[in-house]
Parts: sequence; C-alpha cells; structure tokens
Amino acid sequence: MTASTDTITMFGADWCRDCRRTKAQLDELGVDYTYIDLEAEPAAADVAREISGRTQIPVVVYPDASHHVEPSNDDVAAKLRELSLI
Repeated sequence: MTASTDTITMFGADWCRDCRRTKAQLDELGVDYTYIDLEAEPAAADVAREISGRTQIPVVVYPDASHHVEPSNDDVAAKLRELSLI
C-alpha cells in the first residue's frame, strides 16, 4: 500500500476532526483523491508515518510527491492552485 503518484492520497480517520475538515474541503472542491481510512487499514499508519516522519493526521500526499500533515484549508487550497487542480 503506497500513495499514488497521479492523484491525491489522504490518510485519515473518522474520529479525527482535522481529517473530517480536510476531506470535506476536497469533496466541496470536487477534487479527486484516494482516502485511506487508518481505522479500516491500520497498517497504512506506518505508510503515513514513513511519508511524513510524524504520527499526526491527516497526511495529504499530492501528485508532485509533496505532502502536508494537519494542513489548514488555506494550505490545501494553495497547493491545489499550485498544481492547477482548482
């Protein structure tokens, strides 16, 4: 299980307020992404930790291989604009 290089991948959990916020933002913007639920796939937490070097979520991985950990809505929107995804 790895983050795809041609789409956004978001590692998160339903109990995480920041994850719900970021997921809602991506949904509202109509951006395609792959959501990896860390409760349903606990082993994916190791993948997210390898990517970010941290244990906080959400971890959002972008097509250019950059990532955000616990991003603000402004951070996500700025990156999506940089990648011409919105």
